[in-house]
Amino acid sequence: MGEVSRGARALVVCPDIRGMAYDLDAESRLEEAEGLALAIGIVVADSFVLPVRDVKPNLLFGSGQVENIRIACEQNEAELVVVDGALSPIQQRNLEDKLARKVIDRTGLILEIFGERAATAEGRLQVELAHLDYQQSRLVRSWTHLERQRGGFGFLGGPGETQIEADRRMIRQRMGRLRKELEQVRKTRGLHRERRERAPWPVVALVGYTNAGKSTLFNRLTGAEVMAEDLLFATLDPTMRAIALPGVEKAILSDTVGFISDLPTQLVAAFRATLEEVTAADLICHVRDMSNPSADAQKAQVLNVLRDLDVISSEDGTEAIPILEVWNKWDLLDKETAEELGGLAQASDDVVALSALSGEGVPQFLERVGEILTSQATVRQFELPASDGRRIAWLHAHGDILEEEALEEGAKGPTRRFTVRLNPKELGQFESL
Repeated sequence: MGEVSRGARALVVCPDIRGMAYDLDAESRLEEAEGLALAIGIVVADSFVLPVRDVKPNLLFGSGQVENIRIACEQNEAELVVVDGALSPIQQRNLEDKLARKVIDRTGLILEIFGERAATAEGRLQVELAHLDYQQSRLVRSWTHLERQRGGFGFLGGPGETQIEADRRMIRQRMGRLRKELEQVRKTRGLHRERRERAPWPVVALVGYTNAGKSTLFNRLTGAEVMAEDLLFATLDPTMRAIALPGVEKAILSDTVGFISDLPTQLVAAFRATLEEVTAADLICHVRDMSNPSADAQKAQVLNVLRDLDVISSEDGTEAIPILEVWNKWDLLDKETAEELGGLAQASDDVVALSALSGEGVPQFLERVGEILTSQATVRQFELPASDGRRIAWLHAHGDILEEEALEEGAKGPTRRFTVRLNPKELGQFESL
């Protein structure tokens, strides 16, 4: 069975297994599965939810349901079946035999997206490691001709893949090498973060469920051109840019990968690695798509991951880093919903409402971010010799100078007094000069 290219027609099937606890309802999960397929360039010919009362070990679905899937493939000329769930290697192989079509599960689909979108060295290493872990049990059917450079990670095409032999021992060796490379990348990034932490500029991290509009907001604020299509996982690697804020001369804005429900276990490490920047942030802006019916369930998903990162204490719910909720896609709300949510947003200091697409509410958002970042700032006075150009230049570059005056000439020559507003981070920087 050959590989399937972008543009392939697919049938998307969402199994709804009785007794299984899901984060989202069946229709929302089906819609998300369609979004994942579209994100990798698949044409969704048809999609539906299939109730599963008893999981069949060899096929997942009952024989009658498999026949219905086959007929639907014939009718819709679908060459690919996407199952929004985890398939065992046996289930996947048997379904392919019964349907005479390529079958991929949710993990395989997300691996494809991650493989195509990973831009940094660490992102690529994490995705390859996850892919090898996933493929170890699937060697029998998929791992042939891997000596050559091949598109994607074995399903749909994309960036070339490194030489990996179809052999478990070779895979284990490769995984060992990847883990060592990853450790080196992490050490390097740790040094970069330490350097940034020594810099005086606060870091603002945008987080949120995938497709909530983070990248659109990032682009509006920075003038950057981060991919911001209406796709799941439009961005995978964190992007950072400098912005100016009211009362803050310079801040670093970071756009992160979108969250998703039921992330496959093989990808949890790759996903969290892209979020490590969040733990070094001074403020987290949780961007929410308020036009989505599952907005509350999506919020719960995001908060769970932030707890795992120790950004929020799991015991008492307190935040280690301030979190500002950004209620986005205001332009898509009907008048009644907008009025109701608008009242709730105005009553909370931790919520701002805006449309990243139209720009409505963005100035108020920037003002609120500036207020939060400067809330811990204190006004201090420093008397410095006029000859101390280095420290004077630093105050002008990093502090909010409220007053500057020349004093009478002392024993060390001309002296100047500075009244300046500094946050604790900046104050520590200045005192270490």
